Amino acid sequence: MRTRVADTLGIEVPIIQGAMARIADANLAAAVSEAGGLGIIACGGAPLSWIEEQVGVARSKTNKPIGANVMLMDPNAAEVARLLTELEVDVITTGAGSPANYMDLWKGAGIKVVPVIASSALAVRMERLGADAVVAEGTEAGGHIGELATMALVPAVCDAVSIPVIAAGGIADGRGLVAAFALGAEGVQVGTRFLTVDECCIADAYKDKVIAAKDSDTIVTGRGSGHPVRCLKNRFARTVRKLEGDAAAHGDELEAMYVGSLRRAVEGDVDNGTMMAGQSAALVSERKTAADVVASMIAEAQALGGLDLEALAQLNARRARVR
Repeated sequence: MRTRVADTLGIEVPIIQGAMARIADANLAAAVSEAGGLGIIACGGAPLSWIEEQVGVARSKTNKPIGANVMLMDPNAAEVARLLTELEVDVITTGAGSPANYMDLWKGAGIKVVPVIASSALAVRMERLGADAVVAEGTEAGGHIGELATMALVPAVCDAVSIPVIAAGGIADGRGLVAAFALGAEGVQVGTRFLTVDECCIADAYKDKVIAAKDSDTIVTGRGSGHPVRCLKNRFARTVRKLEGDAAAHGDELEAMYVGSLRRAVEGDVDNGTMMAGQSAALVSERKTAADVVASMIAEAQALGGLDLEALAQLNARRARVR
């Protein structure tokens, strides 16, 4: 499926795997890339030695493009930025800040830069910096989120910039892919759907919770602190929400609870950990391989009413170029 996103990133289909901290490792990224999409290794909070190892493992599993994500609020962001340049990753996605300090470095090395943004104003800033595309991520997504919903955010961003837009938040199947293209996007980023694939490292207990989730089974914590996170409802999340009602009185207790909460979930403690997942968990009903997910999304999208998605993507590109 040829779109500007696919052509720009050198991939076969415009499906990007979300960068999920402590989850998106070399095995998952390589599997998605080998399937024709773009796999992303999540580097936020990771030691440099781990990042180097993971890029090497991914390269040993596929000769297709591999991406990495830089959390710009990470105290080691500068070191991570330089390391990824030396490792010659194909694509870098960014979050939690501006990549301005590293744009010349990455672009000079031929790396494609794709910031994740939550507003059209940020998208415009990223285009001016020289970003190759942007991921417009709606609040339906799992993990750290913004305020705008995907349905409103994506067309607003598409109207504001001429570079390709990748839609994210609430997308888990071919219907979401078609909807994203109808909104003006030329690719999608998918995170929650890949949580349950065979190549994902999270514990089976976590995967089972995603599969069992209904549409009302996610909750947002951290709004009061300015760092909202969407996750599955469990004892931990409900307790955090209750304590956040009086953050001034429970600040120290909350900080202690946050530490290691994602790791606990990844390792299988589904009662006392943060099971990050988006609202699209309700659309995930079975385990598959990463290749099965990518193939089924494309097949379902193409089958919906006989839509010509490539033609729609080309129309979106033409609209963008005249802005």
